[in-house]
Amino acid sequence: MQRFLLSVPNKCKKMNLAELKYFSHQRCSVCKVLKPKIEELLKAKFPKVKFEYVDIELEPSVAADHQVFTAPTILVFFEGKEYYRFARNLSIEQLESSISRPYQLLFE
Repeated sequence: MQRFLLSVPNKCKKMNLAELKYFSHQRCSVCKVLKPKIEELLKAKFPKVKFEYVDIELEPSVAADHQVFTAPTILVFFEGKEYYRFARNLSIEQLESSISRPYQLLFE
């Protein structure tokens, strides 16, 4: 049986088992401080999670596809499905505890 991606027409996308999409823009001062901390967390504790940065001013269609209207917004995907969405207020500890359980189930 063939499966088609209806939400991304005419594009073939490789599905990552775990992915974090970080939506931001250059004028967001909080985003500039938060981004390196998130990248460090992923490298240290969740190395199999792919990090993707999206500048919402340069790629508004990507932000619109994911219904992102503010910065920073973080979307966490496991097996192609959105598991968590964080917007504006976020602590690294909150992000770590949210990712930990599904990550362990998937990779350990």
